[in-house]
Amino acid sequence: MELFLIRHPEPDVPEGTCYGRSDIGLAVDAGVAATRLRTHLPEGIPVYSSPLRRCRSVAEHLSPAPSIDARLVEMHFGEWEMRRWDEIEKAVFDAWVADILNFTPPGGESAAQMLARTLAFLDELRGSDAPAAAVVTHGGVLRVLFAHWLEVPPRRWPRLTFEFGGINKVLFGRKDIRVEYLNRK
Repeated sequence: MELFLIRHPEPDVPEGTCYGRSDIGLAVDAGVAATRLRTHLPEGIPVYSSPLRRCRSVAEHLSPAPSIDARLVEMHFGEWEMRRWDEIEKAVFDAWVADILNFTPPGGESAAQMLARTLAFLDELRGSDAPAAAVVTHGGVLRVLFAHWLEVPPRRWPRLTFEFGGINKVLFGRKDIRVEYLNRK
């Protein structure tokens, strides 16, 4: 299966804001972004999307009927949502950084929980007969997936960067996964 993983374009939010699961729009036109992305996708490919506007708006331009799946949503940062990163209590933030996989922000979810739900979605998708699929999702989702596939330890996760509006291609074989490219624009 060919899997095209797309990070939504730049969101309409002040820089330095923790916005995770908050449902914010885009700073750019979704139709323009989708037109550019479409050139990298096979004709008639099924499109799946996070339900958040910043992803869904692009997916709706890529397909007349994208499949919306809540398992593709960004990490829930709980009480940190829509706060500036530098306003979050340092001791709590440091605890998250020290155990980024398992720490749960107050009222939110851990990266491990996000990874589990996203892998469940992909297992279901891989079980379908589709030879290819496009998924419009978030930077955090992409980071935990690629860290999992490439066996990147959590302390090195910040090095995994996914560009706004970038497309990443992964090939799933019967027993292996191959990254074909990252951050294509």
